[in-house]
Amino acid sequence: MAELTLRSKDPDFVRRIIQTALSERLQSVKAGIKKTEERLQEFETKYQLSTEEFIARFNNDELSHSFDFDEWIGESQMLEHLQQTKESIEEIHFVD
Repeated sequence: MAELTLRSKDPDFVRRIIQTALSERLQSVKAGIKKTEERLQEFETKYQLSTEEFIARFNNDELSHSFDFDEWIGESQMLEHLQQTKESIEEIHFVD
């Protein structure tokens, strides 16, 4: 695990700034995950397929191309990105 060292005349202030920024970013990412999951659920309900099944069938050329499918794939990719971002933020720990 990498470690980052910052030097400041007021390290407590810098720590609070970084913790606040990380907390705000985490809340934003969580809101994005929720919205993306809701959007994926809309597609799953509309087409009666799980996202995993849809992607597998789409990749096997079992489904014809449509704008909805482009959006569905994009939302799926966005969810993966947001989840990775969330995990990365949550793995950050401050050491004294």
